Amino acid sequence: MSGDNRARLLALYATMCRIRAFEETALAAHRAGEIPGPLHVSIGQEAVATGVCLNLQADDRITSNHRGHGHALAKGAGVAGMMEELFGRAGGHCRGKGGSMHIADFSVGMLGANGVVAGGIPIAVGAAQGLRMLGSSAIVCCFFGDGAINRGPFLEGLNWASLYDLPVLFVCEDNGVAAFTRAESVTAGAGVLARAEALGVAGVSVDGNDAAAVDDAASRLIAEIRAGGGPRLLHATTYRLMGHTSTDPARWREAGEVEAARAHEPILRLRARLLAEGAAMKALDAIEGDAWAEMSAARSAALAAPWPDLATAWEDVQDIGAAQEAV
Repeated sequence: MSGDNRARLLALYATMCRIRAFEETALAAHRAGEIPGPLHVSIGQEAVATGVCLNLQADDRITSNHRGHGHALAKGAGVAGMMEELFGRAGGHCRGKGGSMHIADFSVGMLGANGVVAGGIPIAVGAAQGLRMLGSSAIVCCFFGDGAINRGPFLEGLNWASLYDLPVLFVCEDNGVAAFTRAESVTAGAGVLARAEALGVAGVSVDGNDAAAVDDAASRLIAEIRAGGGPRLLHATTYRLMGHTSTDPARWREAGEVEAARAHEPILRLRARLLAEGAAMKALDAIEGDAWAEMSAARSAALAAPWPDLATAWEDVQDIGAAQEAV
């Protein structure tokens, strides 16, 4: 394995470990009563966010869905601001008002997670059109789940992006489940790629639990977009190891299903590959340990951080403009 290739695989590994540590730490805080409200975690899906975002530039934008912690971290969102947002503290990226499903960090191009299924798709398309009007060379990456392809914004968004050849990478994280419903039981036809191709959006499928494969596929599609090829779609099959939310024990799954899936989860797979190709176990353990230490410190800091001032409760809700004097 060349030095450059190993460095890239280690970068993938480090980001996935950070995402996993962040979400496991957040789950522990939720169970301890430190975080108000449930969390939607992406444990088991880390390779998709990581493999895609490694190919994005600083000025590229992303939109996310309700399960967006990994997307935000992979794009470079600050851990302290994310953790404080989950804790509802004033230092959160959205001043503690958005919570888990609405994290945004415009400073790194993270335009926001979205609690509405498929809600990020038209936002991504609008952002791409805006970037074109501004003469920017940046692109937009839109993450959504398999449940989103059965909603209107998917059709509308891909149609608009294709019609105007917009620089958008649509990423379908297909974990086979929309909330508690098996996607195959509510999805007709040949699936997301066939629907995209019918609208003139070319795409590929990839094993979404193989971080290197996601990286390679995303690299090729993003290069095509940057070359003026118009929108593309990446269909990444993966598996969510947890329930729909932090309060869902997922008893609706078949016995043994999750345990079998854990043998193929992305972090263990990449770790095994790195070890087989000569990486030192001590180095990989250090990467994992650093991730856990970072997130533990962020949890402690968030717990000690101040709550938002009550006087700010109605700020950020609506801009009604400056007061007008009576005539």
